[in-house]
Amino acid sequence: MKRTLLGWGVLWLAAFAIGFPAFAQEVKIGYVNSERILRESAPARAAQTKLEVEFSRRERELNDLRSRVKAAADRLDKEGLTLGESERNRRQKEVVDQDRDLQRKQREFQEDLNQRKNEELSAVVDRANRVIRQIFETEKYDLIVQDAVHWSARIDITDKVIRSLNGTTPPAPTK
Repeated sequence: MKRTLLGWGVLWLAAFAIGFPAFAQEVKIGYVNSERILRESAPARAAQTKLEVEFSRRERELNDLRSRVKAAADRLDKEGLTLGESERNRRQKEVVDQDRDLQRKQREFQEDLNQRKNEELSAVVDRANRVIRQIFETEKYDLIVQDAVHWSARIDITDKVIRSLNGTTPPAPTK
């Protein structure tokens, strides 16, 4: 019994030793922090600036409308007791209509902004994915992971991706 067990142990050890070089082969893994790319890369910042310019006029108009509605509501509160009932009802209806219009315009603004933001960020993500794929192929990575829970700084290639997106050349491939 001992001899059989010892024979199996030696056989298992020999099989492991023969196959060990395959296990010892280095696996090259990289990690990319997508949030940092969307926050720090030049294309992401350019997209943010573009959106701010594109939507600033509408945002100012909404702020002006918001101020006018608030002023009308404040005026109604202040003068409401001295107004006749029909005049008070007319002004209340105007304030309610203005507020409804403001809310509709705010929803439209937010929907348009969200849609454009998604379009711009999608373009940045597509470009970043092309850069990641290029790094993957040229530096012969086995796996590149995005947005992991835990990672080592040793495998973080986010800076390479950001430098490439910003137009500066990434460093020479690591061996």
